[in-house]
Amino acid sequence: MLTRIVNLLKGQVTGRVESGFPERVLNLCAEYGIAFWDLRWESPVAFSFTLTRRDWKRLRKLSKKIDCELTAQGWKGAPFFLGRIRRRYALWGTLFVCLALLVCGSFFIWDFEIEGNETVSDQEILRALEKYGVAFGTFGYDVDSFDLRNYMLLEVPELSYIAVNVRGCRAYVQVRERVEAPEIISKRQPGNTVAAKDALITAVEPWEGEKQVLPGTTVRAGQLLIAGVVENDFAGARYTRGMGEVYGRTWYELRCRVPLSLQKKRYTGAREVRRAFLIGKKRVNLYIGSSISGDTCDKIVAREKWTLPGNIALPVDMITEELRPYTLEEGRRSEAEALRLADLVLTRRLAAELGEDGEVLDRTLTYERAGEDLIVTLSAECGEQIGQFVEIPKE
Repeated sequence: MLTRIVNLLKGQVTGRVESGFPERVLNLCAEYGIAFWDLRWESPVAFSFTLTRRDWKRLRKLSKKIDCELTAQGWKGAPFFLGRIRRRYALWGTLFVCLALLVCGSFFIWDFEIEGNETVSDQEILRALEKYGVAFGTFGYDVDSFDLRNYMLLEVPELSYIAVNVRGCRAYVQVRERVEAPEIISKRQPGNTVAAKDALITAVEPWEGEKQVLPGTTVRAGQLLIAGVVENDFAGARYTRGMGEVYGRTWYELRCRVPLSLQKKRYTGAREVRRAFLIGKKRVNLYIGSSISGDTCDKIVAREKWTLPGNIALPVDMITEELRPYTLEEGRRSEAEALRLADLVLTRRLAAELGEDGEVLDRTLTYERAGEDLIVTLSAECGEQIGQFVEIPKE
């Protein structure tokens, strides 16, 4: 493959030799080190072969010493291509202008690459950068990294670090999000730990204070679990922070109503593909009409950024929109489908109620028919931390 590319860069000629003694030409090539390939005999006195442009010129001079006829049948490679276009001044001028635009455009920012953010969205970071003055088409050498970092940390308080490095026409934005400091607990403020919900206690782990319940006890929401007021015979009542963790078994019963009748999409089979260019912030449609589709039409949008070899970004995006019209028709949902949908919804609600530390020990899903609806009930037994600290108001 590499040899073929080198030969194309040098230029190669497909020639034909006709002679009463064609072997003399082959002996001549061997004597003077002229390499050839793709040898094909056409007759006992004629054959064709391929060799480089330089060797073809040498062979033509050397062949004058022998009785043979050399004919060039084809030319291929860079020298011949450049020779054909050497007088096309408009083409060279256009190429020069494109190269000049490419060189000048490499000093401007045409693409952003953001990494390190999880909760802060890319759009929020880009809006803050644009507000500062770093946006699509900004001159790369005008970016003051130190001043930009100070501005961004004030504009987006969720960030603790940001660095903008401009390399060519792409700006690499590296951010680190701020880790919220834990809540400072004042040990001087007394309080109690009470039950956040009804539960059957399974474990009590007091950090400070005196526990008021034992495992196996059933408690109601708001009931005292760990007291912050401790009494003894010597010092009397002593106020502390009655803190700790109390684990218990809880029960939930969640319901949702799922309609069995629904409207389904029925695609007509028609399909329309529209394309547009996004040059900078200017959209150029390659079709006639508005880009707004109807209410009963799905639009699938694909966006492709154009780049040059070497991952050099261009300020051009190709937008492809596929329109698939449909009609709405009445349909019905089976009970199995309704149960799966209700199970998904109720499971998410249960997870929101439990939080990260809770776990589901047992669950049961039941349903009943109510006209055109299905009423689904999720009964779950869970284990979770139910202790909630409540401060004792100062008198």
